[in-house]
Amino acid sequence: MNIFGVIILTALLLDYILNLIADTLNLKHLKKELPEEFSDVYDKDEYRRSQEYTRDRTRFGFVNSTFGIAVILIFWFAGGFNWLDHIVRDFGFGELSSGLIYIGLLVFAQTIISLPFSIYSTFVIEERYGFNKTTPGTFVMDRIKGLLLSVVIGGPLLAGVLWFFIHAGDLAWLYAWIAVTVFMLIVQFIAPTWIMPLFNKFTPLEDGELRQAIMNMAEKVKFPLQDVFVIDGSKRSAKSNAFFTGFGKNKRIALYDTLIEKHTVRELVAVLAHEVGHYKKKHIQKNLVISILHTGVVLALLQLFLSVPGLFEAFYMDQMSVYAGLIFFGLLFTPIEMILGIVMQILSRKHEFEADHYAVEITEDPESMADALKKLSANNLSNLTPHPFYVFLNYSHPPVKERIEEIRKVPVG
Repeated sequence: MNIFGVIILTALLLDYILNLIADTLNLKHLKKELPEEFSDVYDKDEYRRSQEYTRDRTRFGFVNSTFGIAVILIFWFAGGFNWLDHIVRDFGFGELSSGLIYIGLLVFAQTIISLPFSIYSTFVIEERYGFNKTTPGTFVMDRIKGLLLSVVIGGPLLAGVLWFFIHAGDLAWLYAWIAVTVFMLIVQFIAPTWIMPLFNKFTPLEDGELRQAIMNMAEKVKFPLQDVFVIDGSKRSAKSNAFFTGFGKNKRIALYDTLIEKHTVRELVAVLAHEVGHYKKKHIQKNLVISILHTGVVLALLQLFLSVPGLFEAFYMDQMSVYAGLIFFGLLFTPIEMILGIVMQILSRKHEFEADHYAVEITEDPESMADALKKLSANNLSNLTPHPFYVFLNYSHPPVKERIEEIRKVPVG
């Protein structure tokens, strides 16, 4: 094994071990006593169920990740990448078509391998705790729609990137970066009205106290809100959520029907004020810019490594190709991605605090925001006492207890 193989193997194992350590610490950090702050939304039985849910999800995640890394290593060291390359080349197509088939087969194999885990997660664990509302028909249709979207949207993008690196010479990374950036912007624009409705029904919130309260809040902060939508989240899960997505006239604020069912008007206004806070603080734009810059760096580095024979030798390849190099570089980039992922989690948690702060400032109602977060944690059986190292590695949102503490520090009135 050469230096590239050592780096990739070390990175994969390090990522696996770090997550195993974080999971172990997180389970040991579970507290038997219910935190006093949550005594109004949890009883002892529900709190116990939340801890059992955390344990079951963690153990299942361990089995899933162990199986996943085992499959990668077995396929790698058995020469699977080279074996598949020979099969694809025997079809007699050009490098672009061969690349699409090669990567497509790997993605399809990964989808099939992960399917039993998705089924178990949905129909066993989520069902056990009363969350699952997904029917087998919906589950199957979601997978079919996802596959079709990958082919219709992801296929042309992948083809474009491969074409640039095959034919465009030294500036291939730049052309590919421009193409991917345009693609990202288009998807951000069309997703709320064209893609997301393929999976969920968006219904305008009916007239009434809630709609009027939301519109008043939006008018107060000069947020151009044409409508608020209710998403049929109960079609798949009993869990609650709300989100903001899109740009310009296509931006949408959506409330899960399960959220509306379980919260007061004041709590829902606070939740939506939080989502408006992300818009006002330009979090979505900042994340998009970071993503675009990150893509440019990755593509520039990819071009450098596509001509390095050692990267292909690490995977026992007989021939070099752009499409195999793309896969191998993705694995080589694992340690950097791991670090960047942690940095992005830190930034995301900072953004959540800022959006909370904004919501409290404009509603002047910290208790409604705190109550909304507490109810969300209870309804979703969230872990109330996560270990700091687990939070550091995995949490895009701060632990709910920390959020409530910060909310109550915001001066109002």
